[in-house]
Amino acid sequence: MKWTRPLSVELVISLLLMVVFGVFYLIFIPVDCYKPSEGPPVEIHVTPIEVTSPLSRRSAEISGMDWYGDTLIILPQYFDHAVGRVIYAIPKSEILEYLTNPGSSPIEPITIPVEDQNFGNDYEIGFEGYESVAFIGNQIFLTIEVAARDGMVGYIVSGEIAPDLSRVVLDIDGRQSIPLQQQVDNTTNETLFPIDDKLVTLFEANGAVINPDPVAQVYDSKLNLVEELPFPTIEYRVTDATRLDADNNFWVLNIYSLGTVDLKPQEDKIGQPYRDTCLHPFYYGIERLVEMHYDPVLGISFTPSQPIF
Repeated sequence: MKWTRPLSVELVISLLLMVVFGVFYLIFIPVDCYKPSEGPPVEIHVTPIEVTSPLSRRSAEISGMDWYGDTLIILPQYFDHAVGRVIYAIPKSEILEYLTNPGSSPIEPITIPVEDQNFGNDYEIGFEGYESVAFIGNQIFLTIEVAARDGMVGYIVSGEIAPDLSRVVLDIDGRQSIPLQQQVDNTTNETLFPIDDKLVTLFEANGAVINPDPVAQVYDSKLNLVEELPFPTIEYRVTDATRLDADNNFWVLNIYSLGTVDLKPQEDKIGQPYRDTCLHPFYYGIERLVEMHYDPVLGISFTPSQPIF
């Protein structure tokens, strides 16, 4: 019987090692979840564009982008992650140059001081940051997310950007609350894009169960809600959008990460024709761009284009 205890210890240690290495493999070893179907490949190679600190820090938590002329404005979720309260700008010419020579020196973004009365600092709890940005001329528009004591609150706010990019001044006192289509934790309007002299904002959750009748909310430049347009049912989160192209088409960012149970995702009808879904035991993620079409009368609908995974 002298061998019984050592054998039991060895067995336990072996089992523990198997579990540790198994978990490591499941979490850190990539799983091929995307299988090519007929037609073009469904997963697109991404070229990272390196930028310098503080924009490169995880604490920047970039939440939105839009073009101001030929300059890309990059919105951090919290302005005070760096020295001073700032947003960022990168000229389009520098982005194109980097894409011509990928792997060259990181781009150093322009920092633009923001005057917003230190908004958010007066919330004891619940300020969840600036979520999206859009421009009409020299006017800047942003959406804000707040977890108040009695539920989520979304705001839209306007301001002015100096043409020389020397500063942004927000009219915080003139902000307007956005009627939320549902009450879901950590969920408000995280998408904003301009159409002529108006702005379209989208609620983050538009799935079949969580938001059965989604709409796109349209504001004028004075922050008046002027209309609501039909918006298609789409599972997972909608968190940003491009501007319209010449055909009134645009792309939305559609994502999902493990643990977002409040969204109650249903059958994913968008991805079915283009890929086989692989369910990772520890991580099931969706990261894709989905093209949509804007019609001022009929509202927003899907285009026939294949999503970009």
